[in-house]
Amino acid sequence: MRLRVLAALAALSLGALTACGQSGGGTSAAGPLRIMAPAAPGGGWDQTSRTAEQAFKAADPQRKVEVYNVPGAGGTIGLAQLAGEKGNGNLLMTMGLVMVGAIEQNKSKVTLAETTPIAKLTEEYELVVVPAASPFKSVADLVAAWKADPAKVSISGGSAGGTDHIVAGLMAKAAGVDPKQVNYIAHSGGGEALNELLGNKVSAGISGVAEFAEHVKSGKLRALGVTSAERLPGLDAPTLKEAGLDVVLANWRGFVAPGGLSEADKKALTDAVTKMHDSQPWKDAVAKNGWIDSFQTGQQFADYLNAEQTRVKAIIAEMGLVS
Repeated sequence: MRLRVLAALAALSLGALTACGQSGGGTSAAGPLRIMAPAAPGGGWDQTSRTAEQAFKAADPQRKVEVYNVPGAGGTIGLAQLAGEKGNGNLLMTMGLVMVGAIEQNKSKVTLAETTPIAKLTEEYELVVVPAASPFKSVADLVAAWKADPAKVSISGGSAGGTDHIVAGLMAKAAGVDPKQVNYIAHSGGGEALNELLGNKVSAGISGVAEFAEHVKSGKLRALGVTSAERLPGLDAPTLKEAGLDVVLANWRGFVAPGGLSEADKKALTDAVTKMHDSQPWKDAVAKNGWIDSFQTGQQFADYLNAEQTRVKAIIAEMGLVS
């Protein structure tokens, strides 16, 4: 009798394990989800990651979600860590245009080929600002100082080779200043760049609209121009084109996962991100931050990522940011 009971219990346990393994696309599909922000707190990747964290929790209250930061080298330190998590279906890394440029700039041995593209999330225009006490009242003032002595005009922004740096280079080129002479001060997180601006330690700063908008509205920073083709609602700033510089550029952000994922885990992650994207908290955050919803998944995002790598490599080579 005792043997029959033990056999029945063993059969029940095996059945339960089999059912768990078959649900949701692999053993890792329903586990706690970790989101890596490959930069210091306070920047765009960190903001996107933590916004997504709340939206994930709203879309699936039963699932634990955690954001953690791995700053350095334009996200390539985090990228190397992600590559070491091959096959992990419970991990996402926030990334975007900045990382595409940083891989080239830093000659990273690990590339996006070693990741699994999951989704493009948003686009965001860049804002050029100066401290409130700055003598620069317009882009024309900034350009005049640039032309007089590029070394004296310090510009604070994100990682070397990233979107902010590219905007600075494109602005210089459009103004007739050698992009190689731009005095660009790179930071691994938006908080550091912002502190330099608020402390009047740099001439100007470049970052995503959402990172500077509050400080522009409060009067602590002055907006000189935005990289959109047309003026943005709710932002008192001319476009760079309107200010005389033919520069239009949108930053974008998305998620990749480690390489080597099973098709089941890839589908589970894509489905989870899609559910997060469709949630009301995410939609509200996109509207509040002035982000542009540019959601793509699957092969469409993979193709976009490949095209961006080709495009950005050409831009930063032209700017002399890589040898």
